Amino acid sequence: MTDNPAVRDLTCRACGDSFDPAETTGTCPSCDGHLTVTYDLDAVDFTPETTTERRYEGIARYAELLPFTAETLVTMDEGATPLVSCPSLADEWGVGEVYVKDEGRNPTGSVADRGMAVAVTAAAEAGADDVALPTTGIEGQAAAAYAARAGLDSHSFVPSRATFDAKAMINVHGGDMEVVGGRYGDAVEAFHETVAEEGWHSLAPFETPYRREGAKTLGYELLEQLDWEVPDAVVYPTGEGVGLVGTYAGTRDLADLGVVEDTPAMYAAQAAGCAPIVEAFENGEEDTAVWETPDTICGGVEIPDPAGGPDVLAAVRESDGGAVATEDRDVLEGAVSIAQSEGVELGATAGVAASGAARLAEQDEFGPDDTLVLVNTLTGNAEADVLRSHLMSKGI
Repeated sequence: MTDNPAVRDLTCRACGDSFDPAETTGTCPSCDGHLTVTYDLDAVDFTPETTTERRYEGIARYAELLPFTAETLVTMDEGATPLVSCPSLADEWGVGEVYVKDEGRNPTGSVADRGMAVAVTAAAEAGADDVALPTTGIEGQAAAAYAARAGLDSHSFVPSRATFDAKAMINVHGGDMEVVGGRYGDAVEAFHETVAEEGWHSLAPFETPYRREGAKTLGYELLEQLDWEVPDAVVYPTGEGVGLVGTYAGTRDLADLGVVEDTPAMYAAQAAGCAPIVEAFENGEEDTAVWETPDTICGGVEIPDPAGGPDVLAAVRESDGGAVATEDRDVLEGAVSIAQSEGVELGATAGVAASGAARLAEQDEFGPDDTLVLVNTLTGNAEADVLRSHLMSKGI
């Protein structure tokens, strides 16, 4: 159920069927495909001038293009994160400007807060008592925090290799947690088995259309911070794909409204030890194949069977972007080098954006006047032990 009168319906990206948001909350009832919230953009009053007059900060600032009004939204003023200029990187890569969109400044320290604010609101409006999801860690922390604020119980299914800090904070926010032996795929399997038995409201990526809706606000905010100028490229650390798909959808909305003329080229960055999206992109496929032996220290993007595979591939191709994978040592060095040259604390997992952009620059993917944006998906403190271990391996 939504309370934005501009919301038209939920439309399946796979089969094209449409559904009433008041009656459908998960995947497509016809084919189990991914649903997308569709809007009557003619009914949306959104201009740069009216945006600057809004009293709301964070993602509520863009409520005209969200399923829920600012008054209904379960929010902790997530969003409004800094866009930090990085001139040393621009000089090193031979481009015009480089910015880091620092999502580590969100309430629970990650970009997941944007999607969870909207998805938990949808769950509460649908009358749910319990929400559940599989998670590499940070999404479970965000879900527990927003569920607590909404008065809901949360259940996270976390692989044993998830960071101690993320697991601890799930419990600190009052969330229930099942630590599953193995990797993320094992947590997904345990999640599906339990949710089928318990009937909990799913917050799994793309099983709810509303996490993508929250992720769109990064696109809105980024363009507003650049004075409604479109950057040439956005490099996004990509696991399941919610963030990249949502960010692209947000910029697409503003282009359709005539606020901007085009969308940025979207680049999915992955670790070489688990790069199903990169493999599918390079092979010209429309969907990903399961990565049989995932092996990367960057647990946040170690997703061997991404739910958003087809959506990510469509986004990078429609935007004339691409996909890039780099080795773990380069990923960690990318995160550390930005901390040491620009002062910005990237999470180890988010280092795939830095190393990926460096690789793309080496391949002359960018022009000398281009503006690049790297998305830092989580605070450096969330994976400080991984970064410190990298330094110790260098004798530091």
